[in-house]
Amino acid sequence: MYARRRRGYFWMMGGCVALFVSAWAVVRLWSMTAAVAMCLVAMVIPPVAAVLANRRGPEDRWWDDPSGDPKSDEWWDELDGRKRY
Repeated sequence: MYARRRRGYFWMMGGCVALFVSAWAVVRLWSMTAAVAMCLVAMVIPPVAAVLANRRGPEDRWWDDPSGDPKSDEWWDELDGRKRY
């Protein structure tokens, strides 16, 4: 699950860098408006990539990980109606 999110993050950030570099290395020679538009799209990608890379999927079980305190874990398990074995 982490590898999939990391791979997606690097693909998005790679696309961001490719858009930025190609906008100012190649596209600006033909159209300054297109180069600026590409940079605006590239500007939006990093926050979106960070949000998508840090979201938790349904298979991520962070809320029921043991805390390390056996008494507390036993108490929470009793409240949740389950027993750890």
